Amino acid sequence: MFNLVDKKSHSRRIAFTLLLVVGCLSIMGHTNAAGGGDDVHLELTIKDGLENWAIWVGLSILIVVYVLIIFETVHRTLAAALGGLAAVVALNFFTDQSALSLKAVTTMIDWETIGLLLGMMVMVGVISHTGVFEWFAVEAYKKSEGSIWSLVVILCVVTAILSAFLDNVTTILLLTPVTIQLAKVLDLQPVPLLIAEVLFSNIGGAATMIGDPPNIMIGSGLSPSAIEGAKTIDGGSYPQEMIDGGVSFNDFIIEMAPGILMTVVPAFMLLKWMYRDEFSGKRIRDVAELESKYGIKDAKMLATSGIILGLVILGFFLHPVTHMPVSWIALGGAVFMLLATNRHDLEEPLEEVEWTTLLFFAGLFVLVHSLQYMGVINWIGEYVEQAIVWFPQGDDGIIRLTAAMLILLWVSAIASAFIDNIPYTATMIPIVLQISYGANVELGPLIWALAFGACLGGNGTLIGASANVVMAGMSEEAGYPVSFNEFFRAGFPMMLLTTAIISLYMVLVYAVGGGGMLWKLVLVGISLIGIIYQVYRGKSKGKSFADSLVDNDYDELKDFAGKKIQQVKSAVSGASEAE
Repeated sequence: MFNLVDKKSHSRRIAFTLLLVVGCLSIMGHTNAAGGGDDVHLELTIKDGLENWAIWVGLSILIVVYVLIIFETVHRTLAAALGGLAAVVALNFFTDQSALSLKAVTTMIDWETIGLLLGMMVMVGVISHTGVFEWFAVEAYKKSEGSIWSLVVILCVVTAILSAFLDNVTTILLLTPVTIQLAKVLDLQPVPLLIAEVLFSNIGGAATMIGDPPNIMIGSGLSPSAIEGAKTIDGGSYPQEMIDGGVSFNDFIIEMAPGILMTVVPAFMLLKWMYRDEFSGKRIRDVAELESKYGIKDAKMLATSGIILGLVILGFFLHPVTHMPVSWIALGGAVFMLLATNRHDLEEPLEEVEWTTLLFFAGLFVLVHSLQYMGVINWIGEYVEQAIVWFPQGDDGIIRLTAAMLILLWVSAIASAFIDNIPYTATMIPIVLQISYGANVELGPLIWALAFGACLGGNGTLIGASANVVMAGMSEEAGYPVSFNEFFRAGFPMMLLTTAIISLYMVLVYAVGGGGMLWKLVLVGISLIGIIYQVYRGKSKGKSFADSLVDNDYDELKDFAGKKIQQVKSAVSGASEAE
C-alpha cells in the first residue's frame, strides 16, 4: 500500500511540474526559437568601462563549461547549470540592473524549445507502450536483409526525410527508441547507430524551413514583414530592396535543398569510413520469431495516439500558415493523448520524459543568453563584419559577396558547434541585417549562409544542436551514454565535409550564377546523375544499394597494387636465383 501511495505521489509531482511549465509558458509569452511571437527579454546595460571585461569573463565561463563537459568531470547537465549560475552572477556584477532574480533567469530560457521537447517526450512515452517502435525495428531489419550497413542507410534516409518535413528534434524523439530496440535485438552497439541518425537528422533538417529550429527562427525573423518592422543601428528603417530580400517557406526548399542533396553521398562515404568496423557484416535472425515477439501490443491505443500524433505533425507542417507556436501544438497534443489513453495513470507515460535533458537545455539557455547580454556574441558579429568590410566591394560586388558568404557560413558552423545553434541564430539574425546594411552586401546569400552554417554546424559537437542533446539523453536513460569525445570524433569531420561542399555550392550559385535557378538546376542534375551512376556502378559489381552508395575503387586498387608488388618480388627473387 505504501508503494502505491508513493508511486501516485511521484506521479502527482511530475504532473505538477508539467503544469508549472505550461503556466510559465502562458505567463511569459513565446519566443522566436520555435516560431513563436514576441520575445520576452531583459533590458540590461553593461556598466561604462567594463564592456571588455564582461566579454572576456563571459568567454572564460564558456571555456570552463566546455572543459567540464569534454573531460566529463561532472554530468553535462550539472556543468550547464554551474555555467548558467556563474554567468548570471557575472552578469549581475557587470550590469546596472539586477540580473539575480527568478524573473531575470526565466526570461533567458527558451520556453518554446522546452515546451516542444516536453510535449513530444510525453507523446513518445505514450506511443512507446503500444509496441510500434519494436514493430518498426523488425520491419527495418527485414528490409536490410541482415546487412548492418544496409540497416544504417535505411535508418539514416528515413531520419533525413522525416527531419525535412518534421523538425529534427521530433524525428529523433520518435526514432531513438526504435534504434535502441533494434540494436538490442541484433546485439549491436546502439551509440554508433544513434550518432549516424542524428548527423543525418541535422543534414536533412536543413533542407526546409520547418526541419530545424534555426530555420524556423530565420524564416520568422528574416521574413519581409519582420525586416520591415526592424530598425537599423541608428534607429532608421531598412531599404526596400532588403525588405524584398526577406525569405518565405518555399525559399528554403528552393535555395537549401539542392545544396543538401550534394552532401548525401559524400556524407555516407565518410560515415562508412569512420565506422568501417561497426557497420560491416551481417546479423541473421529468425524473422518469424522476431515478428511474433516484437509485434503491436495495443492496437487500439496505437490507433488513438497515432491519429493525435498525425494531427500534431500536420500542425507543425502548417505552422508557416497558422503561425501557431509549435510548443503549444506539442503540449496540446500531449494533453489530448494523455486524456485519450492514460487519463487515470500519468506515471507510465511520463517515465519517458528526459528531465535531465530539459534541465540541461534550461542551463544552457541561461548561460548563452547571459553571454549575449555581456556582449560575447555581438563581439563575434562585429569581428565578422570587420572581416567582410576588409574585402573590396569591386565593380560588381562579387568579391565582397563571396567573402561575406564564406566567412558567415564558416563562423556560423564553428560557433554553432560550440554554442547551441538556437540562441546563436537568435543573436545572429539582427547582426546579419546589420552586416548586409553596413557592408552593402546582398541580404539573401547571407541568410542562406547563416542557415546552412547554423544547421550543419550543429553536427560539430554533442551540444551543437538540440537533436544531439535529446538523442544523448534518451540513450543515457536506456543505459548507453554518449560521451562528448565519441560524438566529436564523428560529428566534427562530418561538419567540416558538409560545410566545405556547401561552400562550393554557394560560390557557384550566388557568386558565379548570380543567385538564379540555372546553377541550382545544374547542381541538382549533377548530384542526381552522380547518385544514379554510383548505384549503377556498385550494382554492376554485385553490390547492394547501400554498398553501392559508398562504392569506390580503393579495395580494387589495393588488391591490384598488392598483386603487382607480389609479381615484382617474385620476378626479383627468380632473377636472383638464376644468377
